[in-house]
Amino acid sequence: MIIEISFILHLILNLFSFLIVVLPILISVAYLTLAERKIMGAMQQRKGPNFVGFIGLLQPLADGLKLLLKETVIPNNSSSFGFILAPILTLILSLLGWSIIPFSLKSYYANNDLGLLLLFAISSLGIYGIILSG
Repeated sequence: MIIEISFILHLILNLFSFLIVVLPILISVAYLTLAERKIMGAMQQRKGPNFVGFIGLLQPLADGLKLLLKETVIPNNSSSFGFILAPILTLILSLLGWSIIPFSLKSYYANNDLGLLLLFAISSLGIYGIILSG
């Protein structure tokens, strides 16, 4: 019983530390996309995404909510398992590459002596999501 509780606590701690690494990355990508859209709007002399929240700062959240609420269309003659698994696999593998990057001397998610080799291996597995989606 004690072993099961320690295993669950260790799993929760690992998940929490992974989220500490991944969430800032996802948020920064969302706001870099917002900056790109604003710059492109200014270059094309049109209004950029300025309507959701104060000067458009809630636009990435609105875009994410829109993508979550869209209807999923699965083609009839396709493998529905592969059709759903392919983008999930690609996203997980792309985020897993961040787990071996040390952020300071004592702050890292995975302590690995062959970190660069592991990064190359994880990045080469990302192609399987693209092949599976085709």
